[in-house]
Amino acid sequence: MAGNLREVPAYFSHVDPENVTAAQRGDALALDRLLDELAPYVRRLCARIAPAAADDATQEALLAVFQALPSLRAPEAIMTWVRSVTVRTAIRLARRHDLEVATDQTDLVRHASSPEGLVDIDDALARLPVSQRVVLVLRTREGLSEQEIATTLGIPTGTVKSRLHRARAAFREVWES
Repeated sequence: MAGNLREVPAYFSHVDPENVTAAQRGDALALDRLLDELAPYVRRLCARIAPAAADDATQEALLAVFQALPSLRAPEAIMTWVRSVTVRTAIRLARRHDLEVATDQTDLVRHASSPEGLVDIDDALARLPVSQRVVLVLRTREGLSEQEIATTLGIPTGTVKSRLHRARAAFREVWES
């Protein structure tokens, strides 16, 4: 496969759990700082999972984080929690967008072989079905293990393994066409 999908994950180890706790207690400045720190990560993840709906997915994911923040029990696990909220939101919006434009995998593969070709890896990823795109992004771009992906998506590890296998094959086909 041409190109390298793996990137250094951006887990924002500098997110201060005390700032998270202050935001949970209603400190508006702490909440503003927290959302400012989280926004680039949320945006990047949404852009990879739901490229056609990235702006809406980012907005909805940050709103979901804001609304559910008081329920977060372990402030030190903020990034794992934010990733789960963001992934679920991005998947939902990507699927909604795919339904709206009535795109199926056949259309995606045919479009990939157009004269314009593929611009980059993100373009190739965007051509995959959501279920394949999300596992590939979480594995190669976020560096999650199969078990972590299964936990994030709420599916069995075996399902993650089979989706990864199909996603890699589909990516290779799109990339090489």
